[in-house]
Parts: sequence; C-alpha cells; structure tokens
Amino acid sequence: MSICTRIAPSPTGDPHVGTAYIALFNWMFARQQGGKFILRIEDTDQLRSTKQAEIEIINSLKWLGLDWDEGPDVGGEHGPYRQSERKQIYQQHADLLLKNNHAFKCFCTPERLDTLRQQQKENKENTGYDGCCLKLTEQQIAEKQNQGLPFVVRMKKPETGECQITDMLRGEIAISWHNVDMQILMKTDGLPTYHLANVVDDHLMGVTHIIRGEEWLNSAPKHKLLYEYFGWEMPELCHMPLLRNPDKSKLSKRKNPTSINYYRDMGFLPEALINYLANLGWSMPNEEEKFTLEQMQQCFDISRISLGGPIFDKEKLEWLNARWIRENLTNEQFFAQLTAKYFNKEYLDKFLDFAKQRVNKISDFGHIANFMLVGDLKLQPEAFTHKKLTTEQIKTILQFSLWQLETMSVWNRENILAVIKALATKLEIKLGEFNFPLFVAIAGTSDSWSVMDSIEILGKALACSRLKNAITLLGGISKKSLKQMQKQYEALDLV
Repeated sequence: MSICTRIAPSPTGDPHVGTAYIALFNWMFARQQGGKFILRIEDTDQLRSTKQAEIEIINSLKWLGLDWDEGPDVGGEHGPYRQSERKQIYQQHADLLLKNNHAFKCFCTPERLDTLRQQQKENKENTGYDGCCLKLTEQQIAEKQNQGLPFVVRMKKPETGECQITDMLRGEIAISWHNVDMQILMKTDGLPTYHLANVVDDHLMGVTHIIRGEEWLNSAPKHKLLYEYFGWEMPELCHMPLLRNPDKSKLSKRKNPTSINYYRDMGFLPEALINYLANLGWSMPNEEEKFTLEQMQQCFDISRISLGGPIFDKEKLEWLNARWIRENLTNEQFFAQLTAKYFNKEYLDKFLDFAKQRVNKISDFGHIANFMLVGDLKLQPEAFTHKKLTTEQIKTILQFSLWQLETMSVWNRENILAVIKALATKLEIKLGEFNFPLFVAIAGTSDSWSVMDSIEILGKALACSRLKNAITLLGGISKKSLKQMQKQYEALDLV
C-alpha cells in the first residue's frame, strides 16, 4: 500500500504552532514510509478565511523545512486543493446521502436550537440535536422548500450501541452512539462542514493515514459512519496528544504565543522550532534532544509517540534554540542571520527616517531604535503610570486593542489607526491618552515616533505579543474580569 497523509489547516488567522506540530508528524510518517504528503486548505468558513492567511500558512510551513507533494501552490492529480473550490463535489456526495436515506434536511431555526440547547443544559442532559426534522414527511419537506426556508443537511446515526474505533496509538476505543450528535454536513450557504468535506477529500485524494489532534477523537464515529454510508474503506487513525500550556490547559494564545510568525519574528531558528515540536510528541532512541529532520527520519517509529500531554514550555524552546545557535552557526552565519533579520536595507528603511529626526548624534540611534531590534521589551509596571488613566483603564485599552489587532486581516498603518481611533471614540477617551499605554507597551516609552507606524513595522505577531506582555506585567486579567471585559467589548459593536 502506498502511504499518503495530509494536513488541512484553516486560513482563518495566524499560522498556529499546533498546525506545524501535526503537519510535522504527517510529513515525517509519509517521508519515512516513502509515501506522499498533501497540503489541503480548509477554507469553507467564508467569513473568516482569507487569502493572506493561506499564504502565511504555506510560507510558515516552508520556513520550518516542510514540503508537500500536492497542494494549492504545487498542484497535483487530486486538485483543487482549496475546499471552497470543491463545492460541487460535496454537494454531489450530500445528495447521495439524502438519496440513500443516510441524511435528512433540517429546517430548525437557530432560535429553536438555542432554546433546545439551553433546556438540555438546565436538565443536565447531553446537548445535541433532538431529531425534530426526522419526523417530516416528503410533502412537508417540499412545502418548506417551496417557501424558501433555509435548511442544513444532517447525518443520521444509530440511537443505541457503541462505535468501535481503532487508533494506532490507543488501540480499540468504544464510543457510545448516545454521545454522538446528528452532525450537520452541509450548511445553509451550500458549503460543507469539516466532517463531510474531510471524509470526501481524504477518500478522493487517496489518504491512507489520518494523523490529527486528539480533540477529533470524539468525532471519529461520525467519520467512520460516513465511510460506511459511502461504502469506502476508512483510513488508519492516529490521534496525537494535544499541546498544553504549563498549567496543563490546552495550548492557547492567551497563555502562550501560538503563532509561528511570532517565533520567526523573535529570531528563533526554524531548525530549533521544528526540533522542539518533534520533542513534544516523540523522542529519539538515544534520548538526544537536539536533532535534525533527517536524523529524525532515520529513527522515526510512530509507536514511540508519547500519549502524555506535552507541555509547550517557551523557556525550554529558548534553551534548545540557544544550542542550535551556539553549536550550528559560525560567526559568519550568525552575522548573516542578524543582517537578514535586522540590518537589511528593506527593514531599516521602514524606520530610519523616524530615528534620524530624533538623534543628535549617530550613537543615539541604538537608544532610540532599540525597540525595533529586539523581541520582548523589559519594562517595569511604573512605566505605565498615568496622571489620568487608572491601571484598570490601561489594561482595558491594551486588551481591547489586542482583540482588535488580532482580528485584522489587512495589516497596515491606515487600518491600525482606524481601529485604534474607533476604540478611543467608543470608550470616550482622548486619542492621546488612549495611545499612552500603547506607546509604552510597544516602544517602552511614550517619547517615541508614531506608535501606529511602529505597530505596522513590528508586525502583528510581535506587536500583539508586546500588548499581552504589558497586560501580564500589570497583574493580568482574571477569568471573571475577562468575561466582563469581553461583554463590554462586544457591546461596543465595532465593525
């Protein structure tokens, strides 16, 4: 059997280290077995998916040293490789499920489903669809469609018994059908959900092994059922342990930088980051922590993947990165890295004129521009002291700005200024006062050039990281306060 694996990220934000982690093990298994690795873009979320995010996913994976045999940028015999371009394929398969009575049309409104979910929670029942539209006759369905009522396509599933799943790492797993929902397969916009799209694509693209995060384990019965409905053979399943924060919670950007761009912009070597991600799920037979992809491939055995929740420890990553710098870079290579990162004309040109307007002598440049040449800033809480703004107001400004900047798909000074101005207006804070904590968080001082320009030049990953660090420096925000802050933020009704 020819081995084929895939990675199917969603282009809805910054490229995530969790995506790289799963991509690595799919890539490694395929390469070690002499098989094929496919990149597929899951862009059926039309509201959140962007072309720029897709480009960044591709660039970040290539930066880490991963390549693929088929994908949106290299083509292949199983294209197209963007799910938004495969709509007709999914519709045909949904129609087939409806024809064979394996799925049904559901006309339930969001309001009814919300009420149902709330009642189930109050009764301490499993939340899930109650099968209301299963009772509709063909005539009733036709009448609703003639009225133009929107509907989704849901899959049918057994009401009793268990589904047996075989996992490469976990062995046999039994999941009760009682805990499996009648999954939506096609949305009202005519696009598929993850569950239908990935099953159809995996089969049509010849995927033999699905290596994914363990959060998808509970969805395996739905996927197995779809394979049975279509009469297809299901690929082998391997559910990787989730990456976790130091407190054992699921890795999240609130507690850990999760963007690959952040680690690139901070000056981590790609060899070190991919090495670290490999260490989180697997170990070399000789227990050596520093190794290349080639060395890993020579020794790789998927059975050596550990099921313990791997902790993503940024300090441990820094330790490993330091080893790569000291042991693998000559002085000439180190200089080349510095030049490529900071002392190249393209980067310096972005802020040389700002710095030139503020120097009295050339040696002042280092003091004035140092915040453009480092990763995280070393600040003291006192730096945020303001005669009018309280600490809580400052944390609100920083957190609201962070939320706004994180969602920006087009990163430029004009857009940054627009969202910051809108926030200041909504919060009824003068722009100069609103900008004060941004200046300190980004530049380390309020006495710097335009903070909007600085945010643009630093890039989303570093700018957002500095805002997060400032919030932490000021004591952080409790879960309860964060929920209240989230409600206040949503009430601003920002576009």
